[in-house]
Amino acid sequence: GSTGVITTTKPRNATMAPNADEEGSSMEVDTPEDSKDTTAAKKKNEMITPSASAADASKYPDMQLAQSIHRLTMVTGPDAALDADGAKAAGIPSDLSDTVMKRVGGEEVENPSLYRHLMSTLGWEGRAGCLSDADLTAMEGRHKTKMEELEKKVEEAKESSGDMEVLDARFEVARFAAKSLSKDEALEAYDKVFALPKLSSGKKIDCLMESARVALFHGDNKKTAEIVDKAAKLAEAGGDWDRRNRLKVYSALSKLLVRDVKDAASLLIDCIATFSCMELCSYTEFVVYTIVSNILYIPRTDLKTKIIDGPEILAVASDMPVVARLVNALYDCDYKGYLHAMVDLQPILVADRYLQPHSGYIMRELHVLGYKQFLDSYKSVTLESMAAAFGVGTEYLDLQLSRFIAAGRLTAKIDKFGGVVETNRPDLKNAQYKDMIQKGDVLLNRIQKLARVVDL
Repeated sequence: GSTGVITTTKPRNATMAPNADEEGSSMEVDTPEDSKDTTAAKKKNEMITPSASAADASKYPDMQLAQSIHRLTMVTGPDAALDADGAKAAGIPSDLSDTVMKRVGGEEVENPSLYRHLMSTLGWEGRAGCLSDADLTAMEGRHKTKMEELEKKVEEAKESSGDMEVLDARFEVARFAAKSLSKDEALEAYDKVFALPKLSSGKKIDCLMESARVALFHGDNKKTAEIVDKAAKLAEAGGDWDRRNRLKVYSALSKLLVRDVKDAASLLIDCIATFSCMELCSYTEFVVYTIVSNILYIPRTDLKTKIIDGPEILAVASDMPVVARLVNALYDCDYKGYLHAMVDLQPILVADRYLQPHSGYIMRELHVLGYKQFLDSYKSVTLESMAAAFGVGTEYLDLQLSRFIAAGRLTAKIDKFGGVVETNRPDLKNAQYKDMIQKGDVLLNRIQKLARVVDL
């Protein structure tokens, strides 16, 4: 079989050797020896030419800042989920708090409402460099003056210029609000853009995508989904290919946030070769979302062709060695390496704002995936040999398998006396017959209810 090999310019450690039962298929993942190489690789991988509409997209709200705020919350917030070792494993710098404080309160962003929120939740008050309440009040006064100036430009454009000048002025108001004002003020400003007469469908979609980013930045998943759905309907009616393609990424991340992982996985892998939404996330982050979601659903053959040997994924694999190790170990049936990669993956999931809410679910599904693939190769296997393959104790494995079997996630049974796991291969025809009977019963019940309503 063909092999997918991922290397960097300074090879050091090859992760997984092929299983004896498989053709050689290892993706060798090497860790860069210094941070300069990593930075250079990221810059090279992320220098993707933006599409026309992507180039015009507003820089704000900055989703990388949102990611940094999430990571800081996971380390120092009231519901912190990462200790010092976990933060280090996830690549979170020790000075992140100072960096975020300076960015949110500095000249670039200057968002007093966000600053006040972070000051209360992250305990900034009283720290060196923290802005005072008087500083934030003065900042709000400057923003009020700035908004009045921008609104005046809108009125001047209405009186003495054309529709395009009015649109540009309205977008300027909305983008300033997205950067420096509250979520509600920013969404209201974008609503005014959308309400402009004679606005083309393309500009409406651009407006909605920027509006969706505002909701996404502030963690309003419901509002994000509403806006993205509205934009998708517009795109179906008359959006160009580029905007429809970018909207797929918005839709995928929106679905990922509400744990519609299967639909998100399908959309993400469709966009892997045409990704241009750098305003939402980096390309490396996008590939991580694609792999983590798709590994749970795509068949083994597609895992090889679309993930392991995918040229776009190979190009950035050195920036995400843990995720590459995970998928490689699963394909090579290296179950001990697979569990080790899962342990390393957990802090990475927690440190990501899109994956953290579902980290427990993803870890559980990855366990099921590994156990199912192993058991599919056997009619029966001893607990001891299976535990050795996964590098865990028999008691731990017994507990895990019992839970998944009881929940109907694994078709097997455990002979505790003999220490054997026996697999029950489901009969596809019987399963289809039972499914048909169940659906038929539901249909008959609905027809009977409808008949009673008609009789009335």
